[in-house]
Amino acid sequence: MIALVLALGSSLAYGCADFLGGLGARKAHVLRTVRVAAPASLVVELLLWPLLGASFELSTVAWGAASGFSSAAAFVLLYRTLAIGPMNVLSPITALVSAAIPVGVGLLQGEHLAAAGLIGLPLALVAVVLVSAGPGMRSSRPSRTALLLACGAGAAIALQLVFLHQAPAGSGVGPLIVGRAVASGVTLSAAFLLRRNLGAERPAYAVSAAAGALDSIANLLFLLAARGGDLAVVAVIVALYPAGTVLLARKVLGERLHRGQLIGLGTAAAAVSLLALN
Repeated sequence: MIALVLALGSSLAYGCADFLGGLGARKAHVLRTVRVAAPASLVVELLLWPLLGASFELSTVAWGAASGFSSAAAFVLLYRTLAIGPMNVLSPITALVSAAIPVGVGLLQGEHLAAAGLIGLPLALVAVVLVSAGPGMRSSRPSRTALLLACGAGAAIALQLVFLHQAPAGSGVGPLIVGRAVASGVTLSAAFLLRRNLGAERPAYAVSAAAGALDSIANLLFLLAARGGDLAVVAVIVALYPAGTVLLARKVLGERLHRGQLIGLGTAAAAVSLLALN
């Protein structure tokens, strides 16, 4: 039950981070937003070091670095996917892939689900698609390249979670610090190389920093949840993060929820209830 609560917290934090990051990207180029968010997220994890401890043995550094490169790849692929569109089709594909791969890894590693889990897990995957899908999904036809990019982005997100899960249980926040340092280095280098194409707009500093801080909290909660529960269950609950994004968009921006998203939120609640009984 504790792992389930932590996974829900991680999902909510990811959804809030995505919402704030999206707001920041509206004011300036997304790489300008990342230049603020990445250092802020690293600062949060460094502040957690004295509280939660960290070790940096070879396996911790290796898995942490792998998660960092996956995180950077996910950012690049998501950005390219957003540029191609349509996101109302590609977003649920990305979310579904990001959930399905860790579920498969967890089951292959010997995790077992009770009857409630066997029902709740596929139900949660359906909820991921419904919540993240936008209106007009059926009439939008993405190109083959866009579909491949969306699947690649989902796979990169999934690998980030899997790699963090593989880090030693006693490593504290070590893998998070290493992963964030690597991801920050990659994205900041990209921002520097592409600085002439970023425009003159200043990023929303407070919003961007808050997005980075929330992303770090989400990573931490996922790591704690995965250490205390099954990866298959934790990952699919975390993948419900679009629910937090769409609810914030409704509350703050006044965006309407369409029927499919409302059904998805109800399906997500039912799935989480079943997974709690697993």
